[in-house]
Amino acid sequence: MLEEAGEVLESVLKASCLPLSFLLFVPAVLLLLGPPPAAEAAHEFTVYRMQQYELGGQPYGTRNAVLNTEARTVEADVLSRRCVMMRLVDFSYEQYQKALRQSAGAVVIILPKAMSALPQDVVRQFMEIEPEMLAMETIVPVYFAVEDEELLSIYEQTRVASTSQGSASAAEVLLHTATANGFQMVTSGAQSKAVSDWLITSLEGRLTGLGGEDLPTIVIVAHYDSFGVAPWLSHGADSNGSGISGLLELARLFSRLYTYKRTHAGYNLLFFASGGGKFNYQGTKRWLEDNLDHTDSSLLQDNVAFVLCLDSLGRGNSLHLHVSKPPKEGTLQHAFLRELEMVVASQFPEVKFSMVHKKINLAEDMLAWEHERFAIRRLPAFTISHLESHRDGLRNSIMDLRSRVDSKTLTRNTRIIAEALTRVIYNLTEKGAPADLQIFTEQMQIQQEQLESVMDWLTSQPRAAQLVDKDSTFLNTLEYYMSRYLKDVKQHHVKADKRDPEFVFYDQLKQVMNAYRVKPAIFDLLLALCIVAYLGVAYVAVQHFGLLYKTVQRLSLKSKQQ
Repeated sequence: MLEEAGEVLESVLKASCLPLSFLLFVPAVLLLLGPPPAAEAAHEFTVYRMQQYELGGQPYGTRNAVLNTEARTVEADVLSRRCVMMRLVDFSYEQYQKALRQSAGAVVIILPKAMSALPQDVVRQFMEIEPEMLAMETIVPVYFAVEDEELLSIYEQTRVASTSQGSASAAEVLLHTATANGFQMVTSGAQSKAVSDWLITSLEGRLTGLGGEDLPTIVIVAHYDSFGVAPWLSHGADSNGSGISGLLELARLFSRLYTYKRTHAGYNLLFFASGGGKFNYQGTKRWLEDNLDHTDSSLLQDNVAFVLCLDSLGRGNSLHLHVSKPPKEGTLQHAFLRELEMVVASQFPEVKFSMVHKKINLAEDMLAWEHERFAIRRLPAFTISHLESHRDGLRNSIMDLRSRVDSKTLTRNTRIIAEALTRVIYNLTEKGAPADLQIFTEQMQIQQEQLESVMDWLTSQPRAAQLVDKDSTFLNTLEYYMSRYLKDVKQHHVKADKRDPEFVFYDQLKQVMNAYRVKPAIFDLLLALCIVAYLGVAYVAVQHFGLLYKTVQRLSLKSKQQ
């Protein structure tokens, strides 16, 4: 039998019998169609997870971090248990909701490399969407990734596959599904968990006034942390990198004035760089509690003239003084308001200045401005900002980039604050100083280069509260910078209560994701069917070898005769 089979095979090869030779090569063809080795098909890239935290017992952001599912784009008909990939330039809240409604397994939003080059309509639209994304309950993981050539190629291939499924016939969809390559998206990290004993750190420094012990104190405050839909992408240039830059420049200027006895004023100046500002001003809240409730010797207890909070000073041609209660005439805070109005009117007529009165709404989960923390404790306070409303999306957006802060505008606004503050401290108006008197000129001028370098440093790293550890390089550098100009610089820490925590942070905010080129499950099924069919044909050929032998002989004779 084997000799006969060998003779038949030899005859087949000589005669080039197509049907049987094709069957012999079917396994090789199927193997060639199979997926490439996983090691060659994987693309590794960094992803940044959406916020996950709790504030006042209320959860925000995504609740999951683990991802291991096949990629699709939003054009696909079926998104259930799939990783839905979207590009920011095409992103809409309706598409995002569609993916969640269809029980998508995850969402990956691809960001452009040059975020600052995005069209303004795309920027405004996404800033409006960010708070909506955080407010809604999201069980599946949501990640952001910065595009590169490989990731864009993966997205385009996935988009073509997703689009063809919706427009083709059933047979075409089956054939395309069986032969096309897909991508399995897999994260390397574990499930997220709450971070225990996390400390929010704030920094305090002072310039002591000249005179007796009961001097009035002016407090200058700015929070340093940033916020956005993804902590690792939150650089907070205008909010509140510009505020911290202004605070440090004011510390530099007044430290020089307080160095000489002739210009050493009779006011204590207390500078406070607060942490946790984006989480209902947790650093300021604890600092006030420590100084007003838990100690007998504090500048905040003695004689606070007013508290000036700096927030978002780097854009626009307007300045607004936000107050919870309009200052009364005859008070120092009213004098500061009048000095601001006079400096703007006489020296910077292009700037639109106004006072914005908003009562504190304790029913809301978040306070509007930082000065409200002080106002609750009956300390006279206000916030100065170029933003007219606390609801402006720029305050809590990953779109708040360095390019959105104009250095000349920041320099001008810092000078306006410094000029008005100096006129109050030295009582220049009562002494007959003209309204257009420029105090900070020549050697005492506001240094734009200094402000620019500070802004560059602040925006070179994400400053989300979950990422700024008490021993971080950022805090060490900020403390060193404040120590150059201020006295008694020290840290204040906030740790959430274990029984009833006001805030809870979660880890796994930055991970590595792998995209593996894979065949769909139906390919394995069809491959198995082909192998079974091939083995069936081979089995029938062996069982009916006599008939096959005679058929091949006849074909061979005809071939020789021709």
